[in-house]
Amino acid sequence: MDPWARLSLALRILAVDPVGMGGLWLRSRAVPVRDIATTLLAQTPFDRPQRRLSASIDDLALLGGPDPAATLAAGRPVHRPGLLSTPALLLLPMAESAPPSLTARLAQALDKGHHALIALDEAAEDGEGLPSTPSDRLGLFLTLDGTRSPRLLPKPIGRRRLAKARALYPLVTLPDDLTQALAHLASRLGIPSTRALLTTRRAARAIAALDGRPEVTEDNLIQAAELGLAHRALPEAEAQPDQLPEPPPDQPDQPDNQPQEQDLQSLADLLIEAAQAALPPDILAKLQSDRATRAARGASGTGAAKAGNRRGRPIPSRPGRPDGRSRIDLVATLRQAAPWQVLRKRTDQHDRALIVHRSDLRLKRYKEVSDRVLIFVVDASGSSAMARLGEAKGAVELMLAQAYSRRDHVALVVLRGQQAELILPPTRSLTTTKARLRGLPGGGGTPLASGLATALDTALRARRQGMTPSLALLTDGRANIALNGQPDRVQAQQDAEKIAQAIRAAGIAAVTLDVANRPQPALAQLSTLMNSRYVPLPRADARAIAATLA
Repeated sequence: MDPWARLSLALRILAVDPVGMGGLWLRSRAVPVRDIATTLLAQTPFDRPQRRLSASIDDLALLGGPDPAATLAAGRPVHRPGLLSTPALLLLPMAESAPPSLTARLAQALDKGHHALIALDEAAEDGEGLPSTPSDRLGLFLTLDGTRSPRLLPKPIGRRRLAKARALYPLVTLPDDLTQALAHLASRLGIPSTRALLTTRRAARAIAALDGRPEVTEDNLIQAAELGLAHRALPEAEAQPDQLPEPPPDQPDQPDNQPQEQDLQSLADLLIEAAQAALPPDILAKLQSDRATRAARGASGTGAAKAGNRRGRPIPSRPGRPDGRSRIDLVATLRQAAPWQVLRKRTDQHDRALIVHRSDLRLKRYKEVSDRVLIFVVDASGSSAMARLGEAKGAVELMLAQAYSRRDHVALVVLRGQQAELILPPTRSLTTTKARLRGLPGGGGTPLASGLATALDTALRARRQGMTPSLALLTDGRANIALNGQPDRVQAQQDAEKIAQAIRAAGIAAVTLDVANRPQPALAQLSTLMNSRYVPLPRADARAIAATLA
């Protein structure tokens, strides 16, 4: 099915039963194609108003509650309603950057059965995406990445046809054999969520109601599985074909059930083929990467980089309104309101002792401090590999000895063979570091470009977590393995220079330690392209390296 026809079908299903479906997860970058999709969304006649949310919305605007400024001004409790006070279809742009507090609030609202959510996921890199808390509650998924603009926009559903579908929807039934096939499909795809089965079942019934049929057909179930189950599949589950349980050895076979079991197998195979065809080839891998990255971070969401990843000393407060995350600085608020009391009391009709306006509110602020991540890129190739690797091990352990007081993290990328390897992800654990470094072999080629690319990826991931990355390249500069893994000195040097320019463009601080017996001009040029500090250390030891990087 064409992606635009699939989007039109998803919006029609959502219009029939928005609360039952939970909502739509629409994955698309902020391009003209996404604008066309939002136009179709605005033209769909839902049974509730559409309300646009911001990823930075505060709890007072979302949930409602006591308005501090209005309460102080009126001298009595003043309640302010929030966006979730009335049933609505919520539209959340940049859903991938929504903070955990907002996604948890939205999940609670969806569970209460009064709202539906359309999450616009604009993730542009692997490891980013909609958090699992709301995505598990959205029954429909669609991706428009790589989709071209349609020549003709799909026509929105008419109000009469939609009204007939809504009236027929509660009466539509799903045959038992299709229900069993749906459960069998979820088992083969490795989908543990029962919520996904329920929403897919509702989607199939809604499609039948839109077609004017009182019973779900196989085609209806296939279309529902494309929208509701395909994106939840686990690659490892697909690689292991599901087997129907064999009868116990002490019981005779039951040939009467074989035709029914074969029918279930064939129908499940048909559903799996349709689910696989509904998504781009790489979308499952990207979604799995998003989930794995969020799980490794121990957070439910990701988005724009923070200025820091921990709170530092207090700094002067700022004007603002309570948002559920910031606290009111009472002293600063009273200090701001005090000079105006005489003027305000002249026009006050309630004879209050203290009059505080919203503009007087001050919020506490703290300096955000970023942990430092020092990424060692160590050349472990050639005849002197063991000596350089031993020096790097000693430097890493010396740096970690100071990590507890300075909150430094260290990581280690090793250049050897045909491809670099991240053997030590960012850590502050000295025990883990020694265990990873113990007995690490060296030798082989020098994949310098691969090592710089691995270090750049590690640095960008650390930056997205609010930390400050820096690189330390420890090599003699004799790159001989290209980025594609083939031995080619010329291409290897060109690839390394390209990655060095990317590191400079990313604004990542770096230092290049030349440990060759004589300074290498090629390595000095690479250091210039990377905008790093070039330090020749022909007789480097662990303490000299640690002192240079301190």
